[in-house]
Amino acid sequence: MSQRVQGVIARGKGAPVELTTIVVPDPGPGEAVVAIQACGVCHTDLHYREGGINDDFPFLLGHEAAGVVESVGAGVTDVEPGDFVVLNWRAVCGTCRACRKGKPWYCFATHNATQKMTLEDGTELSPALGIGAFVEKTLVHAGQCTKVDPRARAAAVGLLGCGVMAGIGAAINTGGVTRGDSVAVIGCGGVGDGAVAGAALAGATTIIAIDTDDQKLEWARGFGATHTINARGADVVEAVKELTGGFGADVVIEAVGRPETYEQAFYARDLAGTVVLVGVPTPDMKIELPLLEIFGRGGALKSSWYGDCLPTRDFPMLTDLYLQGRLDLDAFVTEEIALGQVEEAFGKMHTGGVLRSVVVF
Repeated sequence: MSQRVQGVIARGKGAPVELTTIVVPDPGPGEAVVAIQACGVCHTDLHYREGGINDDFPFLLGHEAAGVVESVGAGVTDVEPGDFVVLNWRAVCGTCRACRKGKPWYCFATHNATQKMTLEDGTELSPALGIGAFVEKTLVHAGQCTKVDPRARAAAVGLLGCGVMAGIGAAINTGGVTRGDSVAVIGCGGVGDGAVAGAALAGATTIIAIDTDDQKLEWARGFGATHTINARGADVVEAVKELTGGFGADVVIEAVGRPETYEQAFYARDLAGTVVLVGVPTPDMKIELPLLEIFGRGGALKSSWYGDCLPTRDFPMLTDLYLQGRLDLDAFVTEEIALGQVEEAFGKMHTGGVLRSVVVF
């Protein structure tokens, strides 16, 4: 048996997305079908549409989602129909070399559904990040479903499925931000503001938000930034040093993914400080730094994959903080849109004024 539902696909590089009928098979062993309630429109989906990830078109877009488990396949015990879940793209295997070392957040063999969703003519779809959630119902591996408190608003906690978790985790998990630290965040979109919020949760006392958009800087203040720098009219490195006693920040989080902003992050940190790259660069980008500076400054240069999160550990905890009023996930949701408005939401990414558009079903 299978179901026919409406979903958004990208057929070719740069072509406008299309609302069409998707065939969703019944779940097989280890799989689950989830009725999607909300899905954020993330830059990664735009990268898929532009061919920046790979060329396995057509893509079923969407991955930053929450919903309710409708059915499960054989052998599934961790979730059951009726569970409210946030979807994740790091369903850890438990047996790869990272998992065996006790570092499952680095899992190198994450699970996805075995079966394929298709178009009505049988064309197999490539689900974005193994999820594909711009659709009324999607098929995933059951390990991609993380149960959270059903009292949470789907449009808000669904953002933990990608961007907000990437930012919070970049600060807390990768950057190791702790009480009394100074933190600078370069780039204040959804990921960057997640990093600001994460730094605030961890007890950082100086949190510097850096962007070229005054509206984004204002949003960053709402998430806990104590200072802001508009990079259009300032020397970012000198401005960060001025706000940190002349030394630089303990942790600098680069949430843009460009060589010039990474270089700013490198020089804006204190001696023995940490740089965290969570912004996603394109394959052609390169950076050149004096090796003596890398040696002489010490500290750590890190990249953060998905905020080095472990969904089963982090999603329920952050959902609880949200319900307690200690993490304002609602503030990340700029607008709620219909499934047919995804292409319009992509356009708003270029014009600004939107932190997150969220498709609500």
